[in-house]
Amino acid sequence: MIKKILYFSFTFTLLMFHQQAFAQLDRSTSKVGTTAAQFLKIGAGARAIGMGGTYTAISNDIYSVYYNPAGVANTTGTGQVAFNHADWLASINYDFAALSINLPEFGTLFFSLTSLSVPEDKVRTFDFPEGDGRVWDASSLAIGAGFAKKLTENFAIGFHAKFIREAIWNTSASGFAIDVGTYYVTPFNDLVIGASISNFGSKMQLEGRDILFNSDPNNNQNTGPNNILSRYETDKFDIPLTFRIGLAMDVLKERYFRTTVAVDATHPNDNTEYVNSGLELAYDEMAFLRVGYKSLFLRDSEQGLTFGGGLKYSFNSQFTLFVNYGWADYGRLNNVQFFDVGIGF
Repeated sequence: MIKKILYFSFTFTLLMFHQQAFAQLDRSTSKVGTTAAQFLKIGAGARAIGMGGTYTAISNDIYSVYYNPAGVANTTGTGQVAFNHADWLASINYDFAALSINLPEFGTLFFSLTSLSVPEDKVRTFDFPEGDGRVWDASSLAIGAGFAKKLTENFAIGFHAKFIREAIWNTSASGFAIDVGTYYVTPFNDLVIGASISNFGSKMQLEGRDILFNSDPNNNQNTGPNNILSRYETDKFDIPLTFRIGLAMDVLKERYFRTTVAVDATHPNDNTEYVNSGLELAYDEMAFLRVGYKSLFLRDSEQGLTFGGGLKYSFNSQFTLFVNYGWADYGRLNNVQFFDVGIGF
């Protein structure tokens, strides 16, 4: 009875939290381009990408850190460490790394690092279209730490706090956010229900010397004060708050073969709602094939088909190596390929 009360109380709180967070949303417009820190919307892990981003209820490894922090409580052994790289659109580099440590009778601690970087380019002006001798670049960074714990054998919760920073040339913005998730294995054929809220936090505002300039109040160098230090006023922007709810179930589970299907419904604060779907085929939990479809029903989306595969090999009970590959179609923007490697210890 106490277990049921814990589950329903926390789920009710999460749903109320979601309702409050999105109470002011206007769905007559998509609101694309109205939030900062867009790199937080790029998925992590080639396994998840190959399954169309359907990882809210699949979450049972280190990449749960991104989709549903409660899923990290399902990792086995002492912990896991993983690294994910992708050559993102327009020659942008995207990297994600995470580490989890299981503490008996306490829970699971985890840490994450997300990085996006734009290569250096020439500073071009009207007078110097081929460059004026200077270069500029841009970068985004998120550093996080969190905690996940199983409250019962079938129900887990997780929290993930993050520091976020974005910079372009000599200007930057920073903020803080938190992710909250739940993970519940139902009695019906072990159907998993996962739910999470990501990036609930502060607004971000650009600051730095690039918004400073000298001005002449009366536009006359011969009178009044001249070269007054001034600054452009920048606005504050929300970060991409996202609510996810997902279902996952093993529709086939035999001695050597497993087939898992999953579906996620996603509700962002800067776009219309959409659905992800995915499927994973496993042989002896060593070789994997995956396929999915991303952003179904999303307005004006360029995303679609995804697929991938992976290998997992246990050298002994204390050391497991896994590698994964994921491919995602981005329509007129071509495609993106994800690679990741991880260790269980």
